[in-house]
Amino acid sequence: MAMLASDIEALIRESFPNAKITVMGDDGVHFSAEVIDESFRGKNRVQQQRAVMAALKGKMDGSNGEIHALGLTTKAPE
Repeated sequence: MAMLASDIEALIRESFPNAKITVMGDDGVHFSAEVIDESFRGKNRVQQQRAVMAALKGKMDGSNGEIHALGLTTKAPE
C-alpha cells in the first residue's frame, strides 16, 4: 500500500509534536523529509536520524516496508 507524504508527517509528528516537518514525494514510496526540532540540540546527525526512523514505526523495514526511500535532513532550530 502506497503512503502519502501526510501519512509520514503524521507518524513523525507523534514523536516530535513541536517540530517543523516538511515531507515531499508523490510516487507513494520515495520521499524526502526535513525535521527541525529542539530535541536534536546536542545530538549528532546519526542520533537525530535514528530518532526519526524510530518514529516511522517499521514503515521502512526491509523489502516489506511501505516506504522504499526517504532522504532525511534533521537539525535543531537556529
